[in-house]
Amino acid sequence: MITFEHVSKNYSHNGSIIKALDNVELKINEQEVFGVIGESGSGKSTLLRMINTLEYPSEGQVKVAGVDLMQRNETEQRQNRKQIGMIFQQFNLLYNQTVKENIGLPLHLNKSYDQKRVEEVLNFVRLGEKGMHYPSQLSGGEKQRVGIARALITQPKILLCDEPTSALDGQNAYDVMELLRKINRTFGTTMVIVSHELNLIKQLCDRTAILENGKVLETLAIQKEQQQQRFGSYYERVRENLG
Repeated sequence: MITFEHVSKNYSHNGSIIKALDNVELKINEQEVFGVIGESGSGKSTLLRMINTLEYPSEGQVKVAGVDLMQRNETEQRQNRKQIGMIFQQFNLLYNQTVKENIGLPLHLNKSYDQKRVEEVLNFVRLGEKGMHYPSQLSGGEKQRVGIARALITQPKILLCDEPTSALDGQNAYDVMELLRKINRTFGTTMVIVSHELNLIKQLCDRTAILENGKVLETLAIQKEQQQQRFGSYYERVRENLG
């Protein structure tokens, strides 16, 4: 479904080259919930942004359904983005718009607004009575569910989640995690979840890649065979919790 083939990403900063990703190789299967875990600055968000062409590789290829995203023209890339939903850590809602208006925004932008579709997605995320509320009237968990509904409104094949629960407390984080699980099971949506939270990755993902300094140290199947090699204290804790 999604493959990274020898992907590197370089940035120039004050005359120096910073390597955000370093020869990354990954294969994410269709309908899989795939995690990417690592500390701040490890390259997680850069990797995620490659999939919806918000970033381009300096070297290598990123393919979706076997097609190199770099080889698509601008129109084809816009069509590709319509198949990819994005969930953000800080929700990214418009605070002068109601819940319904926030959810329906992608349809308006695509000139395909459908009131019935908005209502269906609103009910799916259990916010049927909050449609005319504004984000300032919602809890953090409710705001994230609005963000998820907005990502779902275009019926994406791929859902990218950038730290989807890190701004939430325990119960709200659990509710969002269960909603993501429901989306995967109901629609077969392929998910890529970037997080530094071990519990989210352990509970939700089928496999996870461990990133450090732009390199994939290892890809682990969650709760399967015990791993032996250690990569320092943070990754030792990752392995002990995921193995």
